[in-house]
Amino acid sequence: MATRTSDLGYGWGWLAFLGVISVIGGILALINPFAATLTAAMLAAWTFLIFGILSLVQTFRASDRGALFLWNLLISVLMIALGISLIFRPLEGIISLTVLVAIMFIVLGIAKLLYAFGMRPLQGWGWVLLSGIISLVLGIMILADLPMSATSILGILLAIELLSNGFFMLLVAFGLRSLRRL
Repeated sequence: MATRTSDLGYGWGWLAFLGVISVIGGILALINPFAATLTAAMLAAWTFLIFGILSLVQTFRASDRGALFLWNLLISVLMIALGISLIFRPLEGIISLTVLVAIMFIVLGIAKLLYAFGMRPLQGWGWVLLSGIISLVLGIMILADLPMSATSILGILLAIELLSNGFFMLLVAFGLRSLRRL
């Protein structure tokens, strides 16, 4: 069954609403990056705890009791422990998460640099190189400013993500609204 182009435009209002909520969340996160960082850490903590508990239940419900059972049991217990640790020691958790983010930036930066040099004769390799340098420098700056960077960097990254997603959703929503008129 074919979908008419104009039918795609009927859900634009909800998408625009979600976009506005995301932009507001991003602005609030920029206004108070520490609160956003703490909120992100608590969200991660509860996610690890709940996912760990559900994974543990599923591990015991599975009929296989071999090596996979032990592996799943270990992962489930570690997720539960991580969740509890983040809930009861949020500042230490924030520092740990910030270190992981910094390491991720450094690894991605190195990977982008290697990729850029591999594609060097092609047009646009310089942009990949620049992106790699930025990622690498950001990672090093975050690590160099620990533990101070831990109080805000996750909140700032969350704010950037919420803002970019919000603006993206608004652009798509208004594009869909224009399809409704066809």
